[in-house]
Amino acid sequence: MAGIATMRLMEERRIWRKNPIFGFVAKPTKHQDGSLNLLLWQCIIPGKKGTPWENGKYALTLTFSDDYPTTPPKCKFTPPLYHVNIYPSGTVCLSLLDESKDWRPSISIRQLLIGIHDLLTEPNVKDPANAEAYNDYCSKPLRYQSNIRQQARRFDYSY
Repeated sequence: MAGIATMRLMEERRIWRKNPIFGFVAKPTKHQDGSLNLLLWQCIIPGKKGTPWENGKYALTLTFSDDYPTTPPKCKFTPPLYHVNIYPSGTVCLSLLDESKDWRPSISIRQLLIGIHDLLTEPNVKDPANAEAYNDYCSKPLRYQSNIRQQARRFDYSY
């Protein structure tokens, strides 16, 4: 199975390099010997213009298993984000990343990043992962937005 994962990720990398999404970064890390580690990718997701997320650049790690694309990657923001659907550990809670819900092997890295980008500004309150952010989003929306703006000012990563 590792061969299938590697082949798929090499193709994903080729497609991304040929047609990246403006403002996003998605690239495999490197092993100590300088060779590509296709199972571990570093990504940047930009905040959407016109939202409290604007001007932030959010670091996301995609960790793929040997049985990818049968199973979805683990997606984790480092450092963790204050968000309704981001666990305090930084792990993203999204149906696209759940093989018992919406994960399909045909989902590309591009589609994943766009889905996570959309999730930032459109949280799923039916599936919260962070109690504090959820409570603020539902009962103190101005506080929630203020926290997001402060976070956007702090997070400006580049790889």
